[in-house]
Amino acid sequence: MAFAQRSITAGTSPGSDPIKVMVVDDAVVIRGLLTRWLGEDKSLKVVSSHRNGKLAVEDIEKSNPDVVVLDIEMPEMDGMTALPLMLAKKRDLVVIMASTLTRRNAEISLKALSLGAADYVPKPESTSEVTTSIDFRRELIEKVKALGARAIRMRGPARTMRAETSAGRTAQPVRPVSVRPATDTRATFRGAAQPAGAAAGAVKYQTRPYSSARPRILAIGSSTGGPQALQEVMREVGTAMNDVPVVITQHMPPTFTAILAEHMGKAALRPSKEGEDGEVLKPGNIYVAPGGKHMIIEKDGGVAKIRLTDGPPVNFCKPAVDPLFDSVAKVFGSASLAVILTGMGHDGAEGVKTIAAGGGSVITQDEATSVVWGMPGAAAQTGVCSEILPLKEIGPKISRVLKGNTR
Repeated sequence: MAFAQRSITAGTSPGSDPIKVMVVDDAVVIRGLLTRWLGEDKSLKVVSSHRNGKLAVEDIEKSNPDVVVLDIEMPEMDGMTALPLMLAKKRDLVVIMASTLTRRNAEISLKALSLGAADYVPKPESTSEVTTSIDFRRELIEKVKALGARAIRMRGPARTMRAETSAGRTAQPVRPVSVRPATDTRATFRGAAQPAGAAAGAVKYQTRPYSSARPRILAIGSSTGGPQALQEVMREVGTAMNDVPVVITQHMPPTFTAILAEHMGKAALRPSKEGEDGEVLKPGNIYVAPGGKHMIIEKDGGVAKIRLTDGPPVNFCKPAVDPLFDSVAKVFGSASLAVILTGMGHDGAEGVKTIAAGGGSVITQDEATSVVWGMPGAAAQTGVCSEILPLKEIGPKISRVLKGNTR
């Protein structure tokens, strides 16, 4: 996944307390480098750094960090052993796993998400690569700020419906349609209660009716928090996807997307793999955009096929959601069903407008159940979504829509 510099306020405001960060890595050079990078941002404060998980766990209560950047492989106590111990001491702690792009570490990182880690940052394999990687530095800081700010807001007495777009602007509501608040049940913020006043302050966004055409494809876009959300949706959709192909763009690097595809197959009990160039879409199959490539759909000889392209990042990401959605709208028109799940930035916002312009339907995740309400918030702002739903309601709703029932 490629990133370029973005200006993100991540919900912080002038005069507010900085987000407190703990860095845990056994490599002294890396530990010092991450501490310096994070400390250079005025909205962040590194409160401690440790060489292994044991020391970090022992220091959680004293340092009281909002975010922990946690290495996986360390002596005495590794990251996976430390993770549940940290979360047991502080239930709303945000833990971001830092792992190299090996298959083993990719599998461990995805397992960590299921155990309560908020996200992961792919780390270059060598120290020299880490010190020179602009993308790694930017992605690390961006995720610490966005996830840390959200966790702090979750503890507050009230929340506002804020779309954390790449510009950090507050979402502006349009014509009234109520967005139902929902209790946050994600493992990432276990124990974080629905803030007081949330139900009374539901913000309203414009929506549009579902297409009258029965969907012939399901397209999903997601980023931060996406793997967990995708698994829940895939489990719920189940046999409803028997008659349609499912195409997914999740912002992930190579190796990670292959493992994600395996997880989707296990969740849905359906064939699932990374998409391959020239591959014909088959109903009941799941296709995940491979890391480092854009996946689009084209019609060739009357059949829909996958095309992988190696163009520049779109919305700072590769793969990106917008190219997939644009191509789905072109091939399937009003028979398109698109879904935007949790994620930073605004990727997919233009794509949902294309889906809607072609007569298709769009569902987006609500803020309360999103790890970051960037992508779904930006989609909601367009006014073209058919519904804005809590995560637990999205799978059942997709199932009904795929069967021709939009109620």
